[in-house]
Amino acid sequence: MPGDKPGGSGPDAGRVHIVTILVEHLGKSFGNVRAVDDLSFTVPDGVVTGFLGPNGAGKSTTMRLMLGLDRGEGRTAFDGKPLRDHEHPSRVVGTHLDARPFLPGRTARDHLRMLATEARLPESRIDHVLAMVGLAEVADERPKSFSLGMAQRLGLAGAVLAEPHALMLDEPANGLDPQSIQWLREFLRHYAAEGRAVLVSSHLLSEMQLMADHVVVIARGRLVADGTIDELVSQRSDVVVRCTDPARLAALLRSAGGAVAEEDQALGVVGLTTDEIGHLAFDGGVTVLELATRKASLEETFMQLTGDGQQYAFGEAS
Repeated sequence: MPGDKPGGSGPDAGRVHIVTILVEHLGKSFGNVRAVDDLSFTVPDGVVTGFLGPNGAGKSTTMRLMLGLDRGEGRTAFDGKPLRDHEHPSRVVGTHLDARPFLPGRTARDHLRMLATEARLPESRIDHVLAMVGLAEVADERPKSFSLGMAQRLGLAGAVLAEPHALMLDEPANGLDPQSIQWLREFLRHYAAEGRAVLVSSHLLSEMQLMADHVVVIARGRLVADGTIDELVSQRSDVVVRCTDPARLAALLRSAGGAVAEEDQALGVVGLTTDEIGHLAFDGGVTVLELATRKASLEETFMQLTGDGQQYAFGEAS
């Protein structure tokens, strides 16, 4: 299992540098397919930002455009300017976009040594990150024999090697066991808490709800939501009410401006608080048996946001 949390021995140790990643009007087409369409958002410092979308939504293409790896429209500013204008890009943003971003015949240590050259890092930093991600014992082995989970750890080691002010990770939890996923969550939250920007894409929505504070959701290359998880989830939450006279209470709630869905043995109410519903029921002579806020999950919210934007949907069984 991986070791300690970020920090420590690199060139920027002890220094907190606030960075915001600003994405403006990104666009990219592949033939007649518009993969990314006028996409703008901000990755704030100090929090983990989840980057979500169905398969084919354009997440990976967006990340490559942000880093200048693909040519397209728009611009991305890291600390106020494009990545190519920074003297040491690896100190500005650490990336892990591919589960196996290394030459299979080169040892794990040599892979990191190559990356360390650009940032002029000491050998001790390589040893530090290998221990941090739990690969110290296999440092001199070739990654071609690594499991997917071990390869993900090596990719993460490369991303944080220069202690960059921002991280961009594409599906970093793929192949990790539950304990390693928990470690990754705590690692990234701690990294962000040091005042750094962290952008993470993932299909593990339940895990993202625990990891991220802010989410950007896209579908078919377009932005469909941008905000905190609490903001997005609360917009799709309601109040569930069980009472002795549902029909009468529903009429009272609607007259007060609430949207009411009649369910089996209960009412689902949007637009009124629990206090408002309780007072209306009391004044109307309706006995309330249950009154509680029903909070939507990130998964439920995601499905509502992207239901019409899934490029490759399942068909009906024949």
